[in-house]
Amino acid sequence: MSRIVVLTESADLRDRIRAVVGDHLVELPMGPLPSDPARVLAMAGGAQPLAVVVLDAGPQDQAAALDLAAGLCTDETGISVVLVSDRPEEIGFAAMRAGVCDIVHPDADPGELGWVLERARRTAASRQTGSGSGTGGAVNGSETPPGRVISVASPKGGVGKTTVATNLAVGLARSDPHSTVLVDLDVQFGDVGSALNLAPEYTLVDVVHGPAAQDTMVLKTFLTQHETGLYVVCGPSSPAEADSVGMEDISRLLQTLASEFRYVVVDTAPGLTEPTLTVLDNTHDLVLVTSMDVPGVRGLRKEIDILRELGMVFSGRHVVLNFADTQNGLTKTDVEATIGAPVDMMIPRSKGVVASVNQGIPLLQSDRRDPVTTHLRQLVGRFTPSSTRAPRSASAVGKFLGRLRPTPASAGTPSSPATRSEGRHRLHKGENKGDTPGGNRGEKR
Repeated sequence: MSRIVVLTESADLRDRIRAVVGDHLVELPMGPLPSDPARVLAMAGGAQPLAVVVLDAGPQDQAAALDLAAGLCTDETGISVVLVSDRPEEIGFAAMRAGVCDIVHPDADPGELGWVLERARRTAASRQTGSGSGTGGAVNGSETPPGRVISVASPKGGVGKTTVATNLAVGLARSDPHSTVLVDLDVQFGDVGSALNLAPEYTLVDVVHGPAAQDTMVLKTFLTQHETGLYVVCGPSSPAEADSVGMEDISRLLQTLASEFRYVVVDTAPGLTEPTLTVLDNTHDLVLVTSMDVPGVRGLRKEIDILRELGMVFSGRHVVLNFADTQNGLTKTDVEATIGAPVDMMIPRSKGVVASVNQGIPLLQSDRRDPVTTHLRQLVGRFTPSSTRAPRSASAVGKFLGRLRPTPASAGTPSSPATRSEGRHRLHKGENKGDTPGGNRGEKR
């Protein structure tokens, strides 16, 4: 059984951790941090080795906590140390050098605590057994699956894709604080930062290069925090920087974030660009957004056809018809007949959406009384079921393939990454040029 020690003077923090880990918690006297790692091990005692030590690095104990962490995080002990601090951006690099597994805020809710402690336990189990599984003695008797990558895409700009993506991310973050990260992968003209009224210190370019690309804990300090509890990776500050973001960078980033967050929401560029296709290679759920007009619906049909041709037919696919108005000459039945798929949600046109975009305050943040708010909450509800979702396999790509709905041409035989890569190559060589959806990146939300 995994054992977890908490060193803190906060009774509230200790109680929250006890509520999460139950009998796994080793009770130690409350008080200042010991200076000697050997004393911590002696105080813990027990026949079973420690798996996780939680150190509360209060304002007065920050240096002491880092010194103690360095002494505990050795190959001999195999212990994972979780640091508790309200200033992760200040101590992130020092904590990384000390070998700290993760940093958590003092006010973290039980859900986030459980998520962080389970990751730390699995890391310790891998070190102590010499294997990569780390499956024994899971917190609360269950394993923590990797996160769910939800990509929001559209065939053309101006259909409200970014508005849907930001509201979806805010809604998920409010339903489960600190569980969600929003990534702007419209690498040239992304405006998630504007939609959320953010002035990021770090952008996508900083996150995929340098120390943030090498260490998960440093990566988390490079994320921009929104007031709703949402974490954000904003797009590059200049279109010229887009060339420095490679396809491998995108895949690695999404897989890393999925190991740290329950929900990874991605706002993609309009059309089927190479970055967007790379995102889809790492996607579990696809939200397709279009407007209720003839060009928008035809563009969506072409996008669905091409995704099917490339073997990217998702079981977790959600079609959103934005700016819905049954008085414009089109009906839901017309749209479904054209795209050959059901419409999952119709969001009406609303002046409130325009106001929220101009203010940089998503509707699901302000709780504005607006017809659109109800529909956006329903969209969020599609990803927060009461039942526990099945964990993914160890390979993100393998699980992605397992979720594909076979097409008649390949029934029962999901496509391989190589097959999809060949299809992408044909697409960008122009063999499907006549069917390629428009790539207007200048999206008017």
